[in-house]
Amino acid sequence: MTSFDFILLVIGGAVLLWLGYALGKQLGRLMEKRRWEQRLPNIREEAAKRSRAVLGGQFSEQLAPFLPDFPWQPTEARFLGKPIDFLVFKGLDEKHVEKIIFVEVKSGGSRLNTAERSLRDAVQEKKVSWQEYRIPDDLTAKKP
Repeated sequence: MTSFDFILLVIGGAVLLWLGYALGKQLGRLMEKRRWEQRLPNIREEAAKRSRAVLGGQFSEQLAPFLPDFPWQPTEARFLGKPIDFLVFKGLDEKHVEKIIFVEVKSGGSRLNTAERSLRDAVQEKKVSWQEYRIPDDLTAKKP
């Protein structure tokens, strides 16, 4: 074997290695794309189920005061949504609020998140206060 034959053999081997690498990489991409395309309908279905569950929960939250077992008067409940679902002003219908109740509505196996737990704890520890904020007169006075 001459040195020219050896160089051709090395170059041919390098070309074949590169070709194998490039084809293998392309084949890997095609296989991954195929797996993704096969999984995509399931992923979409799961996402739609989760979305329906979230929307159903949000809808249920707002409907809660009108359900038969809601323990307070619907007319005394005010929907906030975040960070708590309702504030119930017990006695508001009689123009004498005797109690304010924080209400978080849950369905299924859902649990309180971190913010909801901290709010619950603050209320239970009576870390609640009343403050009045007055808008400065120069902001609300009529200008001639």
